[in-house]
Amino acid sequence: MKILAIGRNYAEHIAELKNEVPDEPVIFFKPDTAILRNNEPFYYPDYSTDIHYEVELVLRVGKEGKNIQAKFADKYIDGLGIGVDFTARDLQSKAKAKGLPWTLAKGFNGSAPVSDMLPMENYPAWDNINFGLKVNGELKQQGNSGMMIHNFGAILAYMSRFITLKKGDLIFTGTPAGVGPIQIGDRLEAFVEDKTLLNFEIK
Repeated sequence: MKILAIGRNYAEHIAELKNEVPDEPVIFFKPDTAILRNNEPFYYPDYSTDIHYEVELVLRVGKEGKNIQAKFADKYIDGLGIGVDFTARDLQSKAKAKGLPWTLAKGFNGSAPVSDMLPMENYPAWDNINFGLKVNGELKQQGNSGMMIHNFGAILAYMSRFITLKKGDLIFTGTPAGVGPIQIGDRLEAFVEDKTLLNFEIK
């Protein structure tokens, strides 16, 4: 199982970080050791002082595929959940300044809390799924899948040109505006529509 993620997929998030709009999807990996399940707490590591939350819809691949056409994406995705793409912003900024990869800033242990997956049948309109994140009960991020620059089908088609997708793989689909830092003691709650799927503490 692997975790693939897309960066810079919401225009307002691109603007808030003062990044350029990419010509093509920006793809990166997280290792399986990044996953946190079952609302396990996230323990703040000692190698960063500026870790940010980024809430994202997460897709689960249901069967192996490559060179998938966007119109057939529904044949390859069997679940949807929500996750947090924790980013060590200080490590990322240091790497970007040197033109180096963001691997450590995105892939450190516990950097991918993920909810249980729900059947895609629950979400017939893939271009109209509401989701968001609360920190200590305060709404910080709110998005809708219709705001994506690259929708689910486009993401699947692009990724599968280069990387064979396998059953159980997870795809983080990008974060809307409103990202910010976490602190020890914070409680994060992530939801899809009116259902809270993640609820965990920073320790």
